[in-house]
Amino acid sequence: MINSGKLTGLTVFITGASRGIGKAIALKAAKDGANIVVAAKTAEPHPKLPGTIFTAAQEIEQAGGKALPCVVDVRDENQVRSAVEDAVKKFGGIDIVINNASAISLTGTAETDMKRYDLMHSINTRGTFLVSKECLSYLKKSKHAHILNISPPLNMAPGWFSRHVAYTMAKYGMSMCVLGMHEEFRPFGIGVNALWPRTAIHTTAIEMLQGVDAKNYSRKPEIMADAAYAVLIQDPKKVSGNYFIDDNVLRDNGITDLTQYACNPEYKDQLMPDFFLDDPADAFKKFELSQTARSVADSSGVNVSSDKVGKLFDTIQQSMTEELVMKTQAVYQFVLTGENSGKWYLDLKNGSG
Repeated sequence: MINSGKLTGLTVFITGASRGIGKAIALKAAKDGANIVVAAKTAEPHPKLPGTIFTAAQEIEQAGGKALPCVVDVRDENQVRSAVEDAVKKFGGIDIVINNASAISLTGTAETDMKRYDLMHSINTRGTFLVSKECLSYLKKSKHAHILNISPPLNMAPGWFSRHVAYTMAKYGMSMCVLGMHEEFRPFGIGVNALWPRTAIHTTAIEMLQGVDAKNYSRKPEIMADAAYAVLIQDPKKVSGNYFIDDNVLRDNGITDLTQYACNPEYKDQLMPDFFLDDPADAFKKFELSQTARSVADSSGVNVSSDKVGKLFDTIQQSMTEELVMKTQAVYQFVLTGENSGKWYLDLKNGSG
């Protein structure tokens, strides 16, 4: 997606922009010469997670934009309001809001403690509502006002609720903000849309959930950045109330070969489908079958499954932090049956995990 320069001089407020999809969108807008407010929690270098608001700001300026790093926990009303005020003082206003910050826990009802439930709803739904609310008065003054939530289409298929109802509710809260605010803000010429990936996007969160091998079956964050850019350069008065899917947006803009976005081009036709899209059971079944076939094909006298289990737990261990341990306070036991039977333990109660 070639930069057009249409975001030159506009101010973009992005939550969760210190890494992953948020940072990728920031860098794409920066190439136009946009002003980027990096609103995220990470101010100090993390031993296991790359990037801070300051390193992201440095990359943004190297890409051609201007940056304002702000320490923001979207659950904190005062921090959000302060960041918005700082952005207006530095850049004169706010034109675009990207609600990207999100929390995930793929747990069933019985396994979801209320602390984790509150975290997801406070960041996903409440955080999106709060940031949009605090930026609204400035968006009304903009001639090119957009709100873009990184959230899925509202798919009422029961399967998307049954496995992780708490997360689904929290994520759909972001999408319901699109549904309501699109209509509410229409008189002000503010475009409100959602954007969601067709496939898994390679981030630290995906590695935590799926292991290091997940990268092979994922696309790069740049596909979301290019799709977001394609939406944001459009007239907000004409483009609002949509639930965009990244590859559909790119195809509509003439990009038909998506191989460039695959983390591993060899696996471009074996990508992991993301949540909340149509025909979920069929899509996941096809992916699981392809994975099973590959596992069998790879097991030429080598204990591949066991090696993958070890790699998965190594990845989890690398992502442990004292903060995560303090929030979790539990030890998990995984009992594996079959050829590679055994017990694995995940200590998220003591020390650094």
